[in-house]
Amino acid sequence: MTLSFSDPSRDCPLCPRLVAFREEWRAKQPDWNNAPVPSFGVDDGRLLIVGLAPGLRGANRTGRPFTGDYAGDLLYQTMIEFGFARGVFEARPDDSLTPIDTAITNAVRCVPPENKPTTDEIRGCRPFLTATLRAMPRLRAVIALGKIAHDSVVVALGEKMARHKFAHRAHHNIGSLTVFDSYHCSRYNTNTGVLTTDMFRAVFSDVREFLDAGPL
Repeated sequence: MTLSFSDPSRDCPLCPRLVAFREEWRAKQPDWNNAPVPSFGVDDGRLLIVGLAPGLRGANRTGRPFTGDYAGDLLYQTMIEFGFARGVFEARPDDSLTPIDTAITNAVRCVPPENKPTTDEIRGCRPFLTATLRAMPRLRAVIALGKIAHDSVVVALGEKMARHKFAHRAHHNIGSLTVFDSYHCSRYNTNTGVLTTDMFRAVFSDVREFLDAGPL
């Protein structure tokens, strides 16, 4: 299931460097997605999870956020544990994994070289994030995975980054929404101990408690 009304077109021309990288990988791997990765989930959900950008051999290959690399293994397992998804995650877009009350997207929809989008690319893709936020009428909580996702969400919500500093497990009340921060669930962060499974679970526990305490 996708939130197609807020997604860029398959041949979105906005970021020349990302377009060139996309075309390079279309030539190398014509069977991969190699296009902006659409959001995944339900448009009437109360939770939006925002990552950085598609991984080259993960979502860029499979066409579904966090599908095909380690970050998805941890993310979707944790979502299932806390009732934000059901089914079995098998790291492919046609598995039985189904988000519950949740949508998943990225601050930058196309894969960037070395997983490092530029400031202009983050800014250029932000209207799609803004559209996704506005298209979810029941939205109450956002999980921002990493500082780039956090900063882009804050700006998309019309606030200043200086007033809302990123910190793992921090909460930020912006208008009617609460933004929950987490270090990104990348293999690098988990391998180096920046993010442990328990640290990641704690963020989802906070969100679960927050949503369960409020109106449906």
